[in-house]
Amino acid sequence: MPGQPSLVARLFWIAVVGGGLSLWYGRAGIAASGAGLGLVLLRHLGRPGRFRARVRKVARRHARTLALRRRQESFVDAYGNRILDGWLRERDYFVARTLVPDLTARGFADLCEARPDTIHAIVEAVTDAVDLPEEDAAPEDGIPYERFCAGRLERGGWRTHATPASGDQGADIVAEQGATRLVVQCKRYGRPVGNAAVQEATAAARYWSGDMAAVVSNAGFTPAARKLAAATGVLLLHHDDLDELRPIRAVRSVQA
Repeated sequence: MPGQPSLVARLFWIAVVGGGLSLWYGRAGIAASGAGLGLVLLRHLGRPGRFRARVRKVARRHARTLALRRRQESFVDAYGNRILDGWLRERDYFVARTLVPDLTARGFADLCEARPDTIHAIVEAVTDAVDLPEEDAAPEDGIPYERFCAGRLERGGWRTHATPASGDQGADIVAEQGATRLVVQCKRYGRPVGNAAVQEATAAARYWSGDMAAVVSNAGFTPAARKLAAATGVLLLHHDDLDELRPIRAVRSVQA
């Protein structure tokens, strides 16, 4: 790590100082020099273990969130393949924004660069160890899925109203809690939802005078959808999120 002496430099200076001590103190100086060299070597040899322990500690701090995000960002496509692309992006985001800064501050920047597979393996193992409650089975069809999402919102304290099948302007559910109106578009897909759904949710929120807009899906969202949602204030949610969704006032651009 920049700013810290290398192992070779440490050993060199200990040897130089130890040599001076040995000339002055004889065997006692030699013994002290040898002990210093041994301690430095032992500490260096123990770095990989401390590195792994730190990765594990930080990952465990966020274990439940990681486990939930893996479930939300993974799905089975129309061919029966389990698609993990969204989860891998989420895992890499956690590593880059949470783990690497922490490890770098503790002097492990070199190991972060040299051992990314070790970091990923520990994060996966920590995530595997979380025992999440069983997920409610989401219906396969569109209308039943909308009703399922409405039920999850109601469990979270929202009053929900289904929109008419025609003329809904992109809204499947209009929900209210207090003075906040939420407009929801539901997508039961076998692939990540794209940014067209975000555009539709934005338009629906304007039409229904919504304070909040959300797209809910079982299958995650494309990077383009996430980028557009960040710019428009639309929430991108898995149906697991609906139970704990709370009102957020004055979402930017939805009100524009």
